[in-house]
Amino acid sequence: MKNELAGRVALVTGSARNIGRAIALSLAQGGASVMVTAKQAAAEAEAVAEEIRGFGGRAASMIADVGDPASAASLVRTTVEKLGRLDILVNNASVRREVDFADLEYDEWREIMGITLDGAYLCSRAAMPHLIAADGGSIVNIGGLSAHTGATRRAHVIAAKMGLVGLTRALAHDLAKHNVTVNCVAPGLIDTTRVGAEPAHHAGKMPPLGRKGTPEEIGSLVRFLCGPDARYITGQTIHSNGGLFM
Repeated sequence: MKNELAGRVALVTGSARNIGRAIALSLAQGGASVMVTAKQAAAEAEAVAEEIRGFGGRAASMIADVGDPASAASLVRTTVEKLGRLDILVNNASVRREVDFADLEYDEWREIMGITLDGAYLCSRAAMPHLIAADGGSIVNIGGLSAHTGATRRAHVIAAKMGLVGLTRALAHDLAKHNVTVNCVAPGLIDTTRVGAEPAHHAGKMPPLGRKGTPEEIGSLVRFLCGPDARYITGQTIHSNGGLFM
């Protein structure tokens, strides 16, 4: 179905590159207007918005720290002011550093929690009145494979990502009466551009399908969950990993 999201407005956090970018583009290709966000990469975020405008879509971009209450609230408010409403929230913003647990300082633990889990809480809370008003709103939280399999040197990331699973289930209960669906997408090994070395827990692993996934495949799944054909799906964690986790 094309333009199944026409008239809808989506906010995608952390959407300047990689999976977030692919999600923003996929939602726009479905007809949604999209707010593209980043914490620092203003030029990259605006480039994604311009790409959307280039194929006839409607988009804006904004810099925001989703882990800061005032910034998260401003992000939602600005989305509504610029694009007219808010129907879809995708909590994608995250940081995925690796560090030995013995060397994991509390400040870094809190930083990762603040972006990944607190950010999803703050954005969801700010967006909730608008999603309720939309009568058919959607929240999609972007989790991760390692939250379900475990991995070395990622205690902070895994704890935050598994927290998203719990938040998804809780909000699915809270918002069901308002016709707002809440789901979590857990990507597996995805072929993304990274700064630094490949994560240690990726080494030597390949799913049964014999390849890494693409950001576009995650974007398509998120688009489906936000569309009219997925209105009976809520509270679920949906894995896209080529069979690596069964």
